[in-house]
Parts: sequence; C-alpha cells; structure tokens
Amino acid sequence: MNNRRRAGRIMAVGAAALVALAPMAAAHVTVNPGEAAKGGYAALAFRVPNERPDSGTTTLEVTIPEETPIASISVRPTPGWTYAVGRRQLTEPLDLHGRQVTEVVSKITWTGGTINPGEYQEFNVSAGPLPEDVDQILFPTIQTYASGEVVRWIDEPLDSGEEPEHPAPLLTLVDGGDEHGGAADDEDAAAEGEAASGVSVSNTASQDDVDSANTLATVGIVVGVLGLLAAGFAVFRSRKSA
Repeated sequence: MNNRRRAGRIMAVGAAALVALAPMAAAHVTVNPGEAAKGGYAALAFRVPNERPDSGTTTLEVTIPEETPIASISVRPTPGWTYAVGRRQLTEPLDLHGRQVTEVVSKITWTGGTINPGEYQEFNVSAGPLPEDVDQILFPTIQTYASGEVVRWIDEPLDSGEEPEHPAPLLTLVDGGDEHGGAADDEDAAAEGEAASGVSVSNTASQDDVDSANTLATVGIVVGVLGLLAAGFAVFRSRKSA
C-alpha cells in the first residue's frame, strides 16, 4: 500500500511538472512581432497571457514613452473589450507626410473584458512612422487582475543580458530595406489600414521567443516523463512484491 501511495505522489509531481513548466516561456506580456523597420509602419499585437490560476485579467494599460513619440497610432477593436486613448502635447512637432503633428497617443487602456486562467488575448494597434534615431522601444505595461493584483511589466533590459523579473514589451528597430520592408510600402499599408476599421496583425512571435518556448517546453516534458516512468516502476515493484 505504501508503494502505491508513493507511486501516486510521483505521478502527481510528474503531471504537475508537465502543466507548470511547458507554458513558462509564454508567461510575459510581449509585443509581436518583436522587430520592425525604422521610419516605417508596423501592425503590432500586445500579447497578454493570464498567469493566475484563480483570477482573470480585466485591464491592460500600455504606455508609449515620451522619448519615443509615434505620430500615428490607431487601435483595432478587440471583441468584448473597450479602449480609451490618452494623448499628450509635443514640445517639438513630428512630421507626418508633410503635416505637422503636435499631439500624440501617450497611453492606451483596454477594459471591459476578461482573460481567464489558461487563456491569452492580443490587443492590436497600427503605429508609425517609427523613430529612426533609436534601436528599440520599450512599452511599459500594467496588467490588472480581477482580484485587485497589479503586475507592472516595466523593467528595462539588464546589462548582464539576463531577463529581468517583469520585462517591458520590447520592440527592436532595424534599418529599413528589402529584407525588412521599405518605409514607403509600410506607409501605403498603414494608410489603407487607417481608412478601414481594422488592420491586419501578425501573430508570429520572434525566433528567440519560439526557441525559448521550445526549450522550456522540452524540459517540462522530460521532467514529466521521468516522473511518470518512476511512478510506473514503483507500481511494477509493488505488484511484484505482492
């Protein structure tokens, strides 16, 4: 009987490892795709997983930093959610196709819906022209749960290369060209998107995200399989002894 109880505990641990470790790579709030061309337009999706087993995400707040203003940002409606757009005045206007822009979006807040445990949601925007004088944009993000818990995804990348505890969604900016798409083509696409009710958004994660997810998922599966094998061996021994 003791062997059977021990085997049951081992099987429970193995199953828990499979459930807990596999989704770890997708736990952070991210912006996808993670790379866009300087000076161009991009369709961006803020991907928000729910990390709590007993409470849903009810509010998401994304800030566009003051040091990297974006002249044009339009929001694609998310079914079941409403959004509010905050704006701020610029001390130095931005040029948007020959027009001087003196007011830009500073914050977008989504409310009214719920991301339940085990689910994720994407909140889509079209943004551009992207800055040409920086290599990345950090979007400080605040995730609020129905329980009242607030998670601040605001940490900047560490010089050591290690991932901070609550990294802010990071968009890497690269030089434009045929490889990443020219700014002129992006402007045409964005103009069409702003004229319509929504924009087309890529749901593809960066290659680093995919590699990290595959690695952690593999670790979780291996740990779970080892636990199940150990449990099976324990059951076999208990039956043999009986």
